[in-house]
Parts: sequence; structure tokens; C-alpha cells
Amino acid sequence: MKASFREVAGEAVSDSAPPRLDGIGIALGMSGAALYSMKAVFVKLAYAVQPDLPVITLMVLRMGLSLPAYLFILWLARRAGEGRIGLRETALAMAAGVLAYYVCTFLDFEGLKHITAQLERLLLFTYPAFVVIFGALFFGGRVTAAGLAAVALAYSGLAVVFIGGDITESDNLWLGAGLVLACAMLFAVFQLLAKHFVDRIGARVFTCLAMIGAATVIFLHFLISSGGPVGVVSALSELPAGVWLWASVIAFFSTLLPSFFINIAIQRIGAQLVAILGMVGPLATIIAAIMVLGEPFGLWDGVGTAITLSGIALYTWLSKAKPAAAQPVRTGPESE
Repeated sequence: MKASFREVAGEAVSDSAPPRLDGIGIALGMSGAALYSMKAVFVKLAYAVQPDLPVITLMVLRMGLSLPAYLFILWLARRAGEGRIGLRETALAMAAGVLAYYVCTFLDFEGLKHITAQLERLLLFTYPAFVVIFGALFFGGRVTAAGLAAVALAYSGLAVVFIGGDITESDNLWLGAGLVLACAMLFAVFQLLAKHFVDRIGARVFTCLAMIGAATVIFLHFLISSGGPVGVVSALSELPAGVWLWASVIAFFSTLLPSFFINIAIQRIGAQLVAILGMVGPLATIIAAIMVLGEPFGLWDGVGTAITLSGIALYTWLSKAKPAAAQPVRTGPESE
């Protein structure tokens, strides 16, 4: 979905700038989208190393490895005089981060225990539908017939996958799909709430505060579930090397690195073209899931996926005609 501003590792960029055909920008935009979407595959690989790996453990590893970079970015922003707000708004920004990067991530990672990486990515990729619905119900947004038709097209593709596809094979399909769908719904709420903060303090400071808020709750959750500091040390020291490896890959290749790639791409070619290039994400997940994870992918999976991606692409194209002020904000790595 098109956004008024898009933050990644530091900048808020207006969609009003005309896109420019730039090879480097296009390559970075496609690479960033692919790396973001590969998170599902990397999480599956971590679970393959340790099937009973607690979700909160993987979350704390990812956050612990990536948070220092966001703290550094916040320090730079503060030195530059950006994002000066009071304690109340700081707390609210951090609370929004808890919703997106703690609650949503927990639902997503838990859902991946039960469904394929391909299905997870398709379910998450349809979150613009919830942005439309919640925006109209609670934020004064406007729903057009063409927009609803595009959303309906996207979900009809999912219906095809659920009815005849192979990627839905799972002993806990509805549990996993429900968790990921709940993640998509809550992330849509986060996006709608985030616009206030980005307008006030900028995307860079807001994202850093959101990550710090989520990290605080994640670390507390892990501390309590581990039974205290001694339990934390014991739990982390007993993890297989493979879990540390894939957590590091998630933190660097599916969090930090693509955020920089997308930011540079937006500066070079514009946010609208970057949003369209985001269609590469689910395709990258499908290819990797088939080749690396050995997941199935049949005819009806292909048909349903094509319909879903067409619906989202149509919605993205239709959103070009909307005023920038009407669009929600898209921030952070968990477009989910």
C-alpha cells in the first residue's frame, strides 16, 4: 500500500516526488523487499535447528542484535535536534512500538510454527485491507468502490489457495493462519496510529523510540519467563550455534540491511515505485521456501498467489490518485 511517508533507518520521504528510473535505486528497492520477506524463511530455519525454540527467545535474540544500531541512530537524531517531545508522547510512541514489534512479532513468529512461510507471507501482504477498513471506521478515511474491489480480488486469491492449494497443508492451519492474520490486523492499526508521531517527530526518531519500547517489553518478558538473570544466562548459553546464526541473519539481513536499502531506493526513485517493487517480496519468499525449505507449491497455489498479488498491485496503483495526506504511514521492518 502506498504511504505518505516511508521510514527506513532514518528518513521520512514524501511520496509527492516523481519517481526516476534509476538502476541502482530499482536494484536496492527490489533487494530490500526481498530481504524483508525472507524473514519468514529464516525463522523457519531457526525452528528447524531447535523445533521447541520459544518464540520469545528468538525475539530477544533478534532485538538484542539489532537494537544497538537503532540506539545509535536515535543518538545521532537527538544530536541533530530532531524529535523533541515530552515524556507523555515519548511513552505513547514506545507503546505503539510494543504493539508492532512485540505483539505483532510474537503472533507472526508463533504462527510460523504452524503454517508454511509462503502462506504467512501472503496473509501478511494483504494487511492494506485492514488499513482501509480501520481507517474508514476509526480514522475518518474514505473507502472507494475501486479500492474495495482490489481488496476483494486479493482475498479471493487467498480463498483459491485455501480451497485447492498445497501450501495450506498443516495440522494447525487455522491456528497458524489466525495468528498471522491477527498480526496483519494489529500492524494495520499501528500504521494508522504512527502517522501522528511521524508528523510530530519524524520517522527516524519515532521508529527508534518504537523499537526501544518493544525491546523493553521483550527483555522483561524473557527475564520473567527465564526465571531471572541466572535463567537468562543459562537459556542463552544453552542455545545451539545454529539458532544464534539464524537470529543474527534475521537481525542483520531482514531488519537492518533492508531498511537502509529501502531508504536509499526511496530517495533515488520515489516511494510509489518502491511500493510497487515490494511485490518482489512474496515471490522471493515462495522461491526460497520451495528451494530451501522444501515446501510444496502446486497449480492452485500459483493461481491464488497471482490473484492476490494482482489485487494488492491494483490497490497500490489506485492509491496513486489519492492525496498524500490521506495515506497512512509505513514504518519499520515488520511490514510484517
